[in-house]
Amino acid sequence: MNPVKLEIVQAGNPVLRQCARPLSVADIRSRDIQKLIEAMRACMHEAPGVGLAAPQLGLGLQLAVIEDREEYHKEVSEALLLERERRPVLFHAIVNPVIEEISEEQVEFFEGCLSLSGYSALVPRARAVRVTCLDEHGQHKVIEASGWYARILQHEIDHLNGTLYIDRMRPRSFTTMENLVEFWKGRPVNEIKSELELKSS
Repeated sequence: MNPVKLEIVQAGNPVLRQCARPLSVADIRSRDIQKLIEAMRACMHEAPGVGLAAPQLGLGLQLAVIEDREEYHKEVSEALLLERERRPVLFHAIVNPVIEEISEEQVEFFEGCLSLSGYSALVPRARAVRVTCLDEHGQHKVIEASGWYARILQHEIDHLNGTLYIDRMRPRSFTTMENLVEFWKGRPVNEIKSELELKSS
C-alpha cells in the first residue's frame, strides 16, 4: 500500500455502499496497515474531521480512526458542548467493530460527513453505545461511550457497513453548511424541529 496522499471519496462512489472486509491481527500489525493508519490520521486532521473510515478513502476495510481534539472545541460554545456531551477524545483506531446500543435514549443533532462535503442534517443516534473491536495494535478493546463520542462511533461504524447519515437523517432538516450557519446555528434542536415541523420519534 503506497503511502501517497489519500483522497476522500464522495457519496455516489460504490465503496461507500459496501460492507467492508475484516482485518486479521496479522493484517493490523503489518507495515502496510500501520502506514495506512498514520496516513488516515493525517488525512483526518487535514480535512479536518473527528473520524475517518477506510471506505471513505476507497478502501473496503473494517478500519476507522477517531480523534476529537480539544482545539476543535474552542469554536463551540460551552452551552453546546454541554448539550452535546462533547469532550476531547484521544486518537485511536477501531478495527472489526461490533456496536451495541446501551441506552434507549435517542438524541438528535446536526451531523456532517467528509464524504458528503458541504451538507448537514439532524440525525437521531443512541446516546450511549458499547463497541467491541481491535485497536491499532491488534489488541482486543471494549469502548463504552456516551454523548458526542458515541455519535462519532456510530457514524464511523455505519461507514464500515455501507451506511451514510443520509439513511438515518430527518430529511426535512437536510441543509447546506452555509444555511446551517445562517438559519440554525446555536438554536435549540427542539426549536429547529418545531420550525421544520418534525415530530419526535
